Amino acid sequence: MLASTVRVARDLDLAEECVQEAYASALAAWPRDGVPTSPLGWLTTAAKRRAIDATRREQVLRSKLPLLVEPEEHPAREVEDPAGVWMDGTADRITDERLRLVFMCCHPALAQEAQLALTLRLVCGISTADIARSLLVTETTMSARLTRAKKKISTARIPYRMPTHAELPDRLRGALGVIHLLFTMGHTAPSGGSLVRTDLVEQAVHLSRMLRELMPDDREVRGLLALLLVTDARRSTRVDDQGRLVRLAEQDRSRWDRKAVAEAHDLIVAGLRAGPPGRYLLQAAIASLYAEAATFEETDWPQIVRLYDQLLSIWPSPVVALNRAVAVAEVSGPAQALAEVEGLEGTGALESYQYLHAIKADLLARQGRAEEAAAAYRRALELTRNDAERAFLAERAGLGA
Repeated sequence: MLASTVRVARDLDLAEECVQEAYASALAAWPRDGVPTSPLGWLTTAAKRRAIDATRREQVLRSKLPLLVEPEEHPAREVEDPAGVWMDGTADRITDERLRLVFMCCHPALAQEAQLALTLRLVCGISTADIARSLLVTETTMSARLTRAKKKISTARIPYRMPTHAELPDRLRGALGVIHLLFTMGHTAPSGGSLVRTDLVEQAVHLSRMLRELMPDDREVRGLLALLLVTDARRSTRVDDQGRLVRLAEQDRSRWDRKAVAEAHDLIVAGLRAGPPGRYLLQAAIASLYAEAATFEETDWPQIVRLYDQLLSIWPSPVVALNRAVAVAEVSGPAQALAEVEGLEGTGALESYQYLHAIKADLLARQGRAEEAAAAYRRALELTRNDAERAFLAERAGLGA
């Protein structure tokens, strides 16, 4: 709804208002007239009509609010571009409204963090608090980023249209990052009662497949789809029948989606043969090694450490370094891994990241340092808002489930 409406309104705030007004109208009309055959179509049409009406009422301000009108250099272009044709007139098309909105928001004039936050907020309506937790910043900071991003769009007169074919590469990095973060927030929900938000996972996989259709030869596009498929293949085994978290070593591998694992493997192999791997292809290769091992103990940990080393060389992220430490523990023992985790902890970059404290706690426990481990688990528990993870950490901390 929002993606369709913003293409008419050319203004984020106005589009969001119109969508909310459409919901309010439905609450009044549907009990009286009955639910329409296509509720989504009814709502989308109502929101777009409100956007059109609003822009017409504000015609006298068009010289000051250019985002509300079509640029004069394209006078013949339809406002809604119903056929989905790209603005440069090529035959390429994007028919998924959400993917359109992703590319619209991933404008190079916006900082990467702003692109991620703004798109997640608009594409899926994810709360500002959850986005903040996922990006390791405060909610106040994230709110300010969203406000600045919207202001930047307005003051820089960034048009709400699909990029041309030539402009697409400049926006691809942001689009990949958005889809990956969307999946991550679905794979392990930042808050709520369930470990997984299936709706977000399925949206991310769908968007990744659409992107693959659009750019079939791009190695990082292949890598992202492979990463999502192989990671999601374990979904049904990550919690037990009571909703309790099940660790990787204890999951029933016979229930993993082997079709998805095989598809991911083919994408990874094709990507690696095509040239030097990027961030997503390397992450997919790591995840594939976890998934293809017959047992947890048979995992090729040395190869995983080597892949993490390669990943760190092109993407020096503290989160990647933390994940590498988990594999180091299996190769060199928990003491070596703990030293690396404590080194990361000393930088302060991951102080609010619950997984740093949870991993530290596990490494301490494996060395028999029970009291220190319990304290680290309690710190992780303080930072965690997902109920399934909280129950797991509480049990580990000795606080009961």
